Amino acid sequence: MLHCLIIGAAGMLGDGLAKRLVKDGQIGGRKVGRMTLFDIVAANTPSAEEIGVTVETGDISLPETATDLIASRPDVIFHLAAIVSGEAERDFEKGYRINLDGTRHLFEAIRKAHEADGYCPRVVFTSSLAVFGSPLPDVIGDDYIITPRSSYGTQKAIGELLLADYSRRGFLDGIGIRLPTICIRPGKPNAAASGFFSGILREPLAGLPATLPVDTSVRHWFASPRAAIGFMAHAAAVSSELLTERRNMTMPGVSATVADEIEALRTTAGEAAVALIRHEKDPAIEAIISTWPQAFDAGQALSLGFEADESFEAIVRAYLEDYAPAVERAS
Repeated sequence: MLHCLIIGAAGMLGDGLAKRLVKDGQIGGRKVGRMTLFDIVAANTPSAEEIGVTVETGDISLPETATDLIASRPDVIFHLAAIVSGEAERDFEKGYRINLDGTRHLFEAIRKAHEADGYCPRVVFTSSLAVFGSPLPDVIGDDYIITPRSSYGTQKAIGELLLADYSRRGFLDGIGIRLPTICIRPGKPNAAASGFFSGILREPLAGLPATLPVDTSVRHWFASPRAAIGFMAHAAAVSSELLTERRNMTMPGVSATVADEIEALRTTAGEAAVALIRHEKDPAIEAIISTWPQAFDAGQALSLGFEADESFEAIVRAYLEDYAPAVERAS
């Protein structure tokens, strides 16, 4: 039976992934028998009758933490832990310590274990659209080079290169998935520069005001938390033979403008919800967002069976179903 390690398990996606693995009970036809949930703070423990769940805490930026985490030789490792974009830009040292050093320590611990006893786990690494930077074409294909223009994007791009090289050398069996911007994120706002994409929907759906710091013409690439969790679960099961040299790929998503978001809110919750959005431009946020891509041709991921949301309205419906079932919906 499989032992799965989720690094970053206390976050929204890590928590959802743990619940998804419990629900599925298997990866690629192999039963999940054990899960280790790791983060800087204790993760929630999902109810799992047939899966042994262990919760651990620590600092992923310390080399000894990674060594301890892979001592039990987990078969599948989901590496989700990261400092988000806005915080990584504001705190240069912290961003590199967590996003780069933490990743390299993990890969190095796996390499040393491989050299000791042949250990070679499947590693699912969550990357970001921030690995791309302007100038960009309207639609980005699988062959477009990564040219990050933020510290966060640079850290993720280096992680992708490390994943590919460590996989090429046979130390691990890696797959890197560039997640679309996740929308609508439940809970409280985080420090991500992209946080407003969720905020202008989540808060009005709860009857609260929200601030829009960019123009409504801004276009971006989106996925619901439900779809993102599905990407991670599917990535763990993709055959290594299908990956060849292309270990990192952009996930399929929905290309939509802020105006499209607002229209989906209007359709779902009515004019009263839309009226709660305040337009207050933030030059710092605009500068970061202006370097991000708008749409992708995610042919490689689609050929491997990854599935996106059908539309932006579907993204809103998924949020209401998964995280806010009590929100009143407009007829």
